[in-house]
Amino acid sequence: MTNTVSYTLHDNVATIAMDDGKANALSTEMIVQLNAAFDKAQEDEAIVVITGRDGVFSGGFNLKEMQKGQQEAIALTAKGSKLARRILAFPKPVIALASGHSIAMGAFLLLACDYRMIADGEYKVGLNETLIGMTMHNFGIELARFRLPNHYFNRCVINAEIFDAKGAVDAGFVDRTVPQEQMAGAAAMAGKLFSQLDMTAFRNTKLRSRKDAFAILDQAIEDDLDPAKVHAV
Repeated sequence: MTNTVSYTLHDNVATIAMDDGKANALSTEMIVQLNAAFDKAQEDEAIVVITGRDGVFSGGFNLKEMQKGQQEAIALTAKGSKLARRILAFPKPVIALASGHSIAMGAFLLLACDYRMIADGEYKVGLNETLIGMTMHNFGIELARFRLPNHYFNRCVINAEIFDAKGAVDAGFVDRTVPQEQMAGAAAMAGKLFSQLDMTAFRNTKLRSRKDAFAILDQAIEDDLDPAKVHAV
């Protein structure tokens, strides 16, 4: 197995970095490694910063794996959805430090995190499914409905509008941009800020405030795993 995910721990902040040398395409292999990294962070009781390689956070699912067949596409999509669901319920803060382009499942990972930053630049952020001939999966629709502003939902989910870094803040994919020269210290600063929270109160409030959303998202995952419902409207 090629190592595409690294894990480092410093001052109770775990940095999980994706780097496949290319677009950080989310394959089954990378998702397995991401889950293992989150397992380690949970054992370490650490705040998490998830990031990518220079210029790329993630370009979405691995299309070669998606194109093997319907069952393979369904399975990979569900694995990505379950990872995002896990991040939404993770007991410690999960901070996204997007180092560049964040497309499709890469953008969904941003939506799953508690606080999201992106390097300031001409990076592309958005959900491009209807641009490339894919009907949005149920989980993706519901996660977008939960996290994006109502007046951006159609533009992002149905119209597949793609944004630059500053536009991604307005659209709700990220919370702020970070100047390139401050990227190296942004994770540590965010980790220090979130470490001031009472973690029991944080966890309980996070889970309580998302209880209804979890029920909807869990049903969406079940629907996405049912081949009879994949093309249902």
